[in-house]
Amino acid sequence: MTRHSVKTALFGVLAIATAAVCIRLGIWQLDRLQQRRAQNAIIASRRAVLPVGISALQGRDTAEIHWRQVTVRGVAAYGAEYVHATRSQSGSPGVHLLTPVRPLDGAWGDTALLLLRGYVYSPDGRTFDREKAREGDTVSFDALVTSFPPPRSGEVQMPSDGQAVRRLNRDTLAMLMARPLAPFVLLVLGDTAVRDLTLPARVPPPSLSEGPHQSYAFQWFGFAIVFLVGISVFIWGSGRRSAQTHSGEPDSGQDMGGVGTS
Repeated sequence: MTRHSVKTALFGVLAIATAAVCIRLGIWQLDRLQQRRAQNAIIASRRAVLPVGISALQGRDTAEIHWRQVTVRGVAAYGAEYVHATRSQSGSPGVHLLTPVRPLDGAWGDTALLLLRGYVYSPDGRTFDREKAREGDTVSFDALVTSFPPPRSGEVQMPSDGQAVRRLNRDTLAMLMARPLAPFVLLVLGDTAVRDLTLPARVPPPSLSEGPHQSYAFQWFGFAIVFLVGISVFIWGSGRRSAQTHSGEPDSGQDMGGVGTS
């Protein structure tokens, strides 16, 4: 095997392996698309059900009540309120209000419900007028049951602000708020438009769009086709030149060279 043939073979193996990786990534994106569609179907079906009272969630599995709509009436503990820092909405920096609420029906006992009450504009992503952002001692909201994100390592509370956190961690928030918290977060529903910079606007619920997974899959498949077509053309061209060399037939470059030296 000649040196040129070895290089061609190595290039072909590399191109085919790269194409295989691209195809695998495309299939992975299609799998994610199916997962997204399945989740959207669950969210849509649960949000289509009429809201239930918050007491109906007691003792039920968190996965079963995830994305359900509920009605919350309770007493807000603004003194124990924290903010999820460095959030944004409509392209503006701000915070998410995390307010513990004790239900009026008393069904949850000493356990407080954590309400993600809304978004408030904050230039530095931490500070704002807390008094103006209050909505009355007794509150009544429609809300969506969401889950706490998976725990991550690292400090949760922000050292630069004693009442701000970097992320939602149930155990840490329960310790900071000095009360047990229910195993879910209630996303308060309502007007998401920022009409007053000092008042909370509701945070939009999760989108039911399919995301970019399908377009990403097509891109990966397209890359695979480019690699496969490219290596096919390269091998065909190399084989043609090799055949011309062995047959003694001059290529176009040799013809031009002969004209120039005559």
